Amino acid sequence: MNQRKTYTKPSNEHGPDALHQYQDTDGHFSLVRNFRLADLVTIMNGVCGSFSIFSSANYLLSNDRDYLWSALAFPLAGLLFDFFDGKVARWRKSSSLVGQELDSLADLISFGVAPALLAFTVGLRTYLDTVVLTGFICCGLARLARFNATVALVPKDEAGKAKYFEGLPIPSSLALVAILSYWTKMGWIEGEEGIPLGTMTLWGPPKGKGEIHLVSVIFGCWAAAMVSKTLRVPKI
Repeated sequence: MNQRKTYTKPSNEHGPDALHQYQDTDGHFSLVRNFRLADLVTIMNGVCGSFSIFSSANYLLSNDRDYLWSALAFPLAGLLFDFFDGKVARWRKSSSLVGQELDSLADLISFGVAPALLAFTVGLRTYLDTVVLTGFICCGLARLARFNATVALVPKDEAGKAKYFEGLPIPSSLALVAILSYWTKMGWIEGEEGIPLGTMTLWGPPKGKGEIHLVSVIFGCWAAAMVSKTLRVPKI
């Protein structure tokens, strides 16, 4: 007989309905049987982020502008799935612990890794640029982890949803994607007119490891805002 284990978690970000506990059995597809419809919608968010990453890679290999536009569009599609997974969960009155974790992991792909790689793709490619972009991803990761750990402590409204976000929510990085899209439209990217404002050299020779694009500061400030404790963004 299969042994069954049950995992629980006290927080609930989808509303007053109880979360479905994870039913762990020895079955080969026990994970799949724990999925709810909302979880599949959440996975599509991760799919969109993954396609954005591969489209960026294809652009770097082929210089085909269609790949770059696809890479810029997929995070927006991911946002739609990120929005609708909560709607589906409330409609079905069915959410799960797996879904909570999937949501954070999918967000990291679509709104953390994909935008950072897009920035690299359009031209933020110096050594210090990549340090800033890595920090951007890690701050997004830390922000999502903090949300999962503290969501139960944030004041709730009558529907059981948190009243505000601590720090910028990671999907806000789509604003950066919009900026990159505008630069692409205007030709302000690597291989064409170049990144606006150019670079500055902090140490060493030009084009060396001490060179950084000035606009990288935007990503650095965005990263700091995501992990801020005092910045509170009201939930809509």
